[in-house]
Amino acid sequence: MNDFIPFSRPVIGKEEEDAVLRVMRSGWLTTGTEALAFEKEFAAFIQSPHALSVNSATSGITLALDALGVRAGDAVLTTPYTFVSTALAAVRLGARVVYADIDKDSYNISPAQIAKQFEANPNIRVIIPVHIAGALCAMDEINAIAQRYGARVLEDAAHAFPSKTARGYAGTLGDAGVYSFYATKTITTGEGGMMTFKDGDAAQRASIMRLHGIDRPVWNRYTQKNASWEYDVVEAGYKCNLPDVLAAIGREQLKKAQDFFEQRKKIAARYNEAFSRYDFLRVPPDGEGNAWHLYLLRIAPEKLSISRNEFAQKLQEKGIGVSMHFIPHFRMTWFKKNFALDETQFPQAAQRADETISLPLWCGMDDECARVIDAVIQTGKHYAGSK
Repeated sequence: MNDFIPFSRPVIGKEEEDAVLRVMRSGWLTTGTEALAFEKEFAAFIQSPHALSVNSATSGITLALDALGVRAGDAVLTTPYTFVSTALAAVRLGARVVYADIDKDSYNISPAQIAKQFEANPNIRVIIPVHIAGALCAMDEINAIAQRYGARVLEDAAHAFPSKTARGYAGTLGDAGVYSFYATKTITTGEGGMMTFKDGDAAQRASIMRLHGIDRPVWNRYTQKNASWEYDVVEAGYKCNLPDVLAAIGREQLKKAQDFFEQRKKIAARYNEAFSRYDFLRVPPDGEGNAWHLYLLRIAPEKLSISRNEFAQKLQEKGIGVSMHFIPHFRMTWFKKNFALDETQFPQAAQRADETISLPLWCGMDDECARVIDAVIQTGKHYAGSK
């Protein structure tokens, strides 16, 4: 089929093209004034005292965990229903990963299960709640548990920009937050991410560690006559800075973020209105501040004669690009081997993984949205009632 509908499509306009050309013609491509401006503009947007750009959200989680005090031998608690980088960031620091199952009515980590894990693992230093698909976790309950046990909270807000509640933006509701600007995200720099911190000392630590552990910004030593070439390495850091070329794209995307958000909400509303009429389909959970980064459609297996995988294959054959969010960690070879995971420990995550299909949801969908709806409903009708 020639008119295949992709699962995701970034919205890049002349503004982003002009911004990239401006940087390319400036003679300075790596981290500099554009990245610094992007950080200030992003911090102002989400009303955070500290925002630091990085080359990926994965790097951001690693740096933020380090800044929050995670060291070798500590434990970090998160959900098995997330991309692998959430946990692997902790592994890189020598930490042990502890998992809590998700809620029965959502895709997000269960506060009750978090509390149970603290009883068995008192050395948990940081909780990483993940706002799956842009639907926000129960942050008040999670923060209360963390305070009770003396832990910190790092929000994996990769899906949750620009989610906002009465208490503030996702990514600013815990001690720190990390956003993703990967090509499929709500705004993109192609590759990239942003860290936010409430605490200035943690932000300073992350700033130093993201560029080799050097004790001061050093990019301007190549661009200013009075900039010193001297610097010191005070920690064994990383190389995680965001280049100006990508930051320039991010600055333009940030200006469009609210419009993108409104467009995604309208598409999600069209999906919800269409799919909620059928008992073989279950629409995603919603709530305050939902960013609608992903549309996670659940099938009702007891109503259909085909599995989730077969349903997804039928949609692909109709020209609909779909995905799966997520394959839980307990089904991954490395995690099973190293953390002795058993899927019977996580019944809610296992069930959700077997029933969920991620549908296309990107700005500019119109006729494509109608085609997706028609393909889903026709597939469901064809295989419903014959089980």
